[in-house]
Amino acid sequence: MPTNASIADRSAVSRNPATGKEIERFPFQSPAEIEQVLSSADTAFRIWREQPVADRAAVYARLATTLRDRTDEIAAAITREMGKITREARAEVEKCAATAEWYAKHGPALLADEPTSVEGTDQVHVSYLPIGTILGIMPWNFPLWQTIRAAVPIMLSGNAFVLKHAPNVMRSATMMQEAWEASGLPKGLFGILNVDTDGIEAVIEDGRIAGATLTGSMRAGSAVAALAGKNLKKSVLELGGIDPFIVLADADIDKAVKSAIAGRFSNCGQVCLAAKRFILEAPIADCFIAQFLEIARTLKAGDPLDEATSMGPIARDDLRDGVHDQVERSIASGAELLLGGHKIEGPGFFYEPTVLGGVKPGMAAFDEEVFGPVAAMVIARDAEHAIELANTSDYGLSGNLWTSDTETARRTARRLETGGVFINGFTASNPRTPVGGVKKSGYGRELSHFGLREFTNAQTVWTKAG
Repeated sequence: MPTNASIADRSAVSRNPATGKEIERFPFQSPAEIEQVLSSADTAFRIWREQPVADRAAVYARLATTLRDRTDEIAAAITREMGKITREARAEVEKCAATAEWYAKHGPALLADEPTSVEGTDQVHVSYLPIGTILGIMPWNFPLWQTIRAAVPIMLSGNAFVLKHAPNVMRSATMMQEAWEASGLPKGLFGILNVDTDGIEAVIEDGRIAGATLTGSMRAGSAVAALAGKNLKKSVLELGGIDPFIVLADADIDKAVKSAIAGRFSNCGQVCLAAKRFILEAPIADCFIAQFLEIARTLKAGDPLDEATSMGPIARDDLRDGVHDQVERSIASGAELLLGGHKIEGPGFFYEPTVLGGVKPGMAAFDEEVFGPVAAMVIARDAEHAIELANTSDYGLSGNLWTSDTETARRTARRLETGGVFINGFTASNPRTPVGGVKKSGYGRELSHFGLREFTNAQTVWTKAG
């Protein structure tokens, strides 16, 4: 583990992506400070686990109120740190409040002992019991939502949660912790670890950490899964995707295009669960692309605090460089640049709304997750070819399917190798339904009763007759 002296010179840096200017620094924690976070979480866990679920849920109801009362303050921090436009930042805070509210109402019933019937016994039931402190390694693209999505069910089930957030959104992390504690959560139950990548290994190996959940890159997920497995600890991974957006010849093109634009360019295209490869059945491809381009040309990239702005900046300059490299490699491989394709000159990390045509397997825009405002247009010969192209991917997070034949669509959905399918609609997440992927998009589920029980001991209790 790093020494106190070496840590003193290193910090997490928050930088405004709209201006490129540094906002503030958060010095990495010393070994003693890390120990305090883990010790406090362990102490709080042993108290929290004994609280009735209804009492835990009451904290969540207050959290919903606290978040709504502080919407403007928290949304402003999100916008400053990662560039999300103001209305999207406010919507993120409201989504978190609504999720806390839903679990406050429905969580106790979902965690109740579950009776079952076994021949020859008086009674058998399954209890969902907490297992300890869970480490959450979270990304910057939804500073509040990604953490709330994981932490709310994990803590309601009686566990503690320590957050290792992305270094560029540490102010958002601290504001989240303040909101939890202002709502009555025991101090220390939601902790913050400000450590670099090298410091994570020791945390995962610590005996007080019972499991880990990560939303991030395939590389980071593989490393965390290996460490957790080595130490016989449960892990849940959400590792992004290159979601297919299939439009068949009988689809409502006007509605599909509007949904496609929203899905691709919201949050400047920095969304895991979002359309990235637009797989178009040949008869409607030209029409779809023409309408898509018409709307995409009207999008205004600029100051995320300006209500007239359609799209803010990419969160970091190195990420913008990566997106531009993927665009250029795709063009070099034969893709056609239909719109955009350039960094926007001036301060900040802005990138033009970009559309690539003629994208095929083997190109970066088809094979890799492009985390920026880039739409890849892929032509399919027919519906069968569209399904084949959709499944030609190492990823399997979610997908969209547009067709007027909804009965066939439901059958087709079962053939798509993804954790979620959205028929004639926008990709979304909701506390009522599980979120997660297959293949190299990860494993395990967040939200709904699946997320509530992921980090629990499903304890079977048999009571035999006298």
